[in-house]
Amino acid sequence: MAVDVGASRAELIGGSPLAADATGSSAEVDENTGEHCGDAQESVAAESIATDAAPEDGEMGRKAPLFSGVRGVLFAGVIALLLAGVLTGWLGWRTYQSEQTERLHNIFLQAASQGALNLTTIDFAHADADIQRVLDGSMGTFYDDFQQRAAAFEDVVKKTQSKTEGTVTSAGIESISGDSARVLVAVSVKTSNLAAPQQHPRLWRMRIDVQRVGDRAKVTNVGFVA
Repeated sequence: MAVDVGASRAELIGGSPLAADATGSSAEVDENTGEHCGDAQESVAAESIATDAAPEDGEMGRKAPLFSGVRGVLFAGVIALLLAGVLTGWLGWRTYQSEQTERLHNIFLQAASQGALNLTTIDFAHADADIQRVLDGSMGTFYDDFQQRAAAFEDVVKKTQSKTEGTVTSAGIESISGDSARVLVAVSVKTSNLAAPQQHPRLWRMRIDVQRVGDRAKVTNVGFVA
């Protein structure tokens, strides 16, 4: 009787050929299961990464408005600085103009006041010097007219031994036109001569035109106001 050596060997190791096939099939399923498990693990890992990345994206989304707000603040700060610079420059220019206008007014007032004093302060003892002072502070037609009458005026002052002394009591600018101005000056004048050695002071009101010449101004015309 013939003996199936393969079958006997299979029985010795504890299984039949069918069992062996089943075992092989199970191994294949395990391998396939292993492959499926690997795919699932990769999918789970990807989802985990995506889940971890989501808060970071949300955080970036939250940072974007903050960064935009910072830029807005910086832009507003730059605009404020520019406006402050423009305002400072404008105020500086206005201050400069005001100072220049005040300086010009002072030049006109000083020239007119000094011209009134020169005309009303003449002493027969040094009439020539007093008359020259009037000429030095004048120009134009007034200078020409006064120079023509200077000799006769000096002669009268010396013969009558006239002495006048003026004091400016007030002065104000009536009008300005470019480098010229018209100034009203009030002068208190004390007068003495041979015929009347002591006289009461008299108030003279004078309208004096002055013109700027460099850093000073000179008298161009003189009139009396009643």
